[in-house]
Amino acid sequence: MTDVNSISIKRSIAVNAVVTPTWKEEAEREISNAISTTDQQLSQLEQEGQQIVDEVRSQSANPLDPRVQEQVAQVQQQVAAKRSEFEEQKRNLLQQQSQVRDLEMDQIVEQGQLESFCDLKVGDSLTSKMQVSILVRDGKVEAIQSAE
Repeated sequence: MTDVNSISIKRSIAVNAVVTPTWKEEAEREISNAISTTDQQLSQLEQEGQQIVDEVRSQSANPLDPRVQEQVAQVQQQVAAKRSEFEEQKRNLLQQQSQVRDLEMDQIVEQGQLESFCDLKVGDSLTSKMQVSILVRDGKVEAIQSAE
């Protein structure tokens, strides 16, 4: 085995944002757009589900046949399950929207994660190399913080 003095490692970097009027407007706009998209998907789901049910019934000689009723029930069950997913997604978005509105100006919030590579040498502190974060204000990097 050969000794190596340094390697390049991949690490996650926390991206934190300072709450500003611009940040709040953008966050609320993104959430509102996601809510609209969810509403559209929900509406489309209902329409498509009804079309499938109508097709199943119209293709059968006897719409009251138990097999037809079973197919219709399966479609309705699938639509209901997907509807529940969309409704849960919308509830989460509405909760996020409320949380964004309640944020104070200059408060620091976690915005996400980035991945980067860094060089690690013999003698380095692995903990400090891994604990790096970026502070952003209105899209501009304000600070790069490390545990070092």
